Amino acid sequence: MRKGCGGPAVQRDSDCSWHGRQERPLSPRSRGEHRGFGSPGGTGNSSPSLRVPSDLTAEERQELENIRRRKQELLADIQRLKDEIAEVANEIENLGSTEERKNMQRNKQVAVGRKKFNMDPKKGIQFLIENDLLKNTCEDIAQFLYKGEGLNKTAIGDYLGERDEFNIQVLHAFVELHEFTDLNLVQALRQFLWSFRLPGEAQKIDRMMEAFAQRYCQCNNGMFQSTDTCYVLSFAIIMLNTSLHNPNVKEKPTVEKFIAMNRGINDGGDLPEELLRNLYESIKNEPFKIPEDDGNDLTHTFFNPDREGWLLKLGGRVKTWKRRWFILTDNCLYYFEYTTDKEPRGIIPLENLSIREVEDSKKPNCFELYIPDNKDQVIKACKTEADGRVVEGNHTVYRISAPTPEEKEEWIKSIKAAISKDPFYDMLTARKKKVSSTKRH
Repeated sequence: MRKGCGGPAVQRDSDCSWHGRQERPLSPRSRGEHRGFGSPGGTGNSSPSLRVPSDLTAEERQELENIRRRKQELLADIQRLKDEIAEVANEIENLGSTEERKNMQRNKQVAVGRKKFNMDPKKGIQFLIENDLLKNTCEDIAQFLYKGEGLNKTAIGDYLGERDEFNIQVLHAFVELHEFTDLNLVQALRQFLWSFRLPGEAQKIDRMMEAFAQRYCQCNNGMFQSTDTCYVLSFAIIMLNTSLHNPNVKEKPTVEKFIAMNRGINDGGDLPEELLRNLYESIKNEPFKIPEDDGNDLTHTFFNPDREGWLLKLGGRVKTWKRRWFILTDNCLYYFEYTTDKEPRGIIPLENLSIREVEDSKKPNCFELYIPDNKDQVIKACKTEADGRVVEGNHTVYRISAPTPEEKEEWIKSIKAAISKDPFYDMLTARKKKVSSTKRH
C-alpha cells in the first residue's frame, strides 16, 4: 500500500497522476501480452476487455481504438498472406513432385520399350504405342528409329526391312529424314548405312536400297538418268568396300575394273569416269563404318536364326566330343554350352568354307566344315576359354554329329545355303537385267 496523490492510501487509483501509474506494476494484459494485442498466440481479433487508460480524451480514445483495429486488420492480412503463400508453395511442391514422378515413370516405360524393341521390334513398338509413348503413325515411328537412342541398329534394320505395308511406309518416312543434297553417293551411303545395320535377307536389302536410291535422286535431281542407276551403283560401291577391305579377298579390284563393271548402267550409257574414280578412291581411303550393336551382350543376334539345335562337336587339340547348342545365323555358326548363355563359347564364320558328310567310327550322322584345297590350314574362328579369354580356334576341320540322319541332312542343307548366299550379286544381276531391258524397249 502507498499513498495516492493527494488522497488516502489506496491499492489502485485510476485518478492518480501519470507518475503514480508508472510506478504501478503492469499485468500481462497491460503489457500488451493479452490475446489479440500482439501476443504470440493471439487470434488477431479485438476484444472488448482491452483496457483503455481513463485519462485519455475522447479523441485519443478513438485514435487508440483505430490503431488497435488497424493493427488487427494488418495482422489478419499478414496471416492470410502467410496461409496463401504456404498453400501456393505446397501446390508448387506437389506439382513439381508429381511432374517429376510422371517423368520418371515415363522414362522407365520408354527404357522398357527400347529393351522390348531390341528383343522384338514389333512388340517394342506396340508397347510404346499402347503406353502413349509413341504415336501410331509412320512419321512418329520413323522419327523414333532415326533418333535411335538406346536402340539396337540390327533391330532397326530388321523392322525397316519388313514387307508389311505399314513398315514400308515407315521405311520411306525414315529415309525422308535423311538429307542427301549435294552429297556424293559414297557420302550419302555412309550416312544411310550408319543409321541402322543392313539386314541379311535379300528382299529386305532390296526394299531398303530401293528407298535409298529414290531419296538420293530426289535430293540430287539430274545426277543419274534413273533410280535404277543409283541402285546398281550403290550396290557396286558396297561390294567394292567389301572387296577392298576384307582380308579374305586376295585379289583387290583396281579402279579400271570398277569402271568396267559399271559400264552401261546409266540407262545404257556410261557414267563419267571421273565420278567413278572419285567414288573408288573414297572407298579405298576410308571403308564404310558398320555400326556396332548397342548393348552388352549378343542376345539380339540369335533371334530368328536360320537353324538351331543340340549337336556334338569334336574338340580341336583334345579329341573329345562335347554337346553344344548351335545357332546358324548371319553366315556364322555359333555354339553355346547352355541354351541360356548370352554369349557363345565359339564362333565359326562360314565364309570360304565348305561342308561334307563324313563317316566316324565313334559317332553317327557326322558332317564337317573345311577349307577347300587347304588341308592343313587352320579355319579362322574364335572361342572363349574357361578363364574368359577369347582366343583363335585351332581346327583345320570342324567335325559335328547330329542326333538323327534327318537332322544331319537339314543342318547340311541350311549351312550350304548360308555359305552360298550372296544377296548383293543376285540383286545386282537382276537390276542390271532390268536396265538392259529398259534400254532395248
